[in-house]
Amino acid sequence: MNNKILIENLSLQYSDGTESLRGVSMGIRQNAVTVLFGPAGGGKSTLLRCLNRLNDLTEVRASSGQILIDGENILDPKIDVVALRRKVGMVFARPVPLPMSIRENVIYGLEMSGEKRKSKLDEAVERSLKLAAIWDEVKDRLNDPANALSGGQQQRVCLARVLALQPEIVLLDEPTSGLDPISTGKVEAALQELKKEYTVILVPHSVQQAARTADHAAFFLQGELIEYDDGKKMFTTPKEKKTEDYIMGRFG
Repeated sequence: MNNKILIENLSLQYSDGTESLRGVSMGIRQNAVTVLFGPAGGGKSTLLRCLNRLNDLTEVRASSGQILIDGENILDPKIDVVALRRKVGMVFARPVPLPMSIRENVIYGLEMSGEKRKSKLDEAVERSLKLAAIWDEVKDRLNDPANALSGGQQQRVCLARVLALQPEIVLLDEPTSGLDPISTGKVEAALQELKKEYTVILVPHSVQQAARTADHAAFFLQGELIEYDDGKKMFTTPKEKKTEDYIMGRFG
């Protein structure tokens, strides 16, 4: 099996004393949807933010271990964080479209990185919006303001903005938490297409979403990785009692 990411004995403690991750080790497969699930405060979002160094922007007291992406330790202080964040894109729970048109939203990162050629930008707009499963809905209104779209459409435009930079890894932190079931279904369908080209890591907003989307699933509880397995196995025959109790709704 081809691991795109290898996490080795990763621990992280915030400055307020909360220990968010404790000795987490796992490999994350290429071209698959890996789901990180568990109760709030388990460390899932912290792990996600470690993968593109967003935790650099928070008060971290101590961290140890390493994260290898294609064999390179991204926690090395010498790493180019800007380049890393191009390679590892992130979509957040609340869509935050920029106050500009749909087209300008999608190409914003490309233009910031110096791409001026209209043909390249047009190509990126169509490709990214198609991958984000929203092209057919917006192709005739690319010059409309992005914030005039519905919440579900805004979230897919934000996904397209990440995809325009052609990252290798896409992180999604509860990307459907505020969306209706139809929009949620469209985002989930997009993930199944995305994994053909990208490595996708999702913090889902429910156990049901985790079960629907996961090729591989990791259950986190109070900063510890309790169980990591094939998605179907995890949600039908979990090995650990804590995992089973959570999936069955006995706590959390």
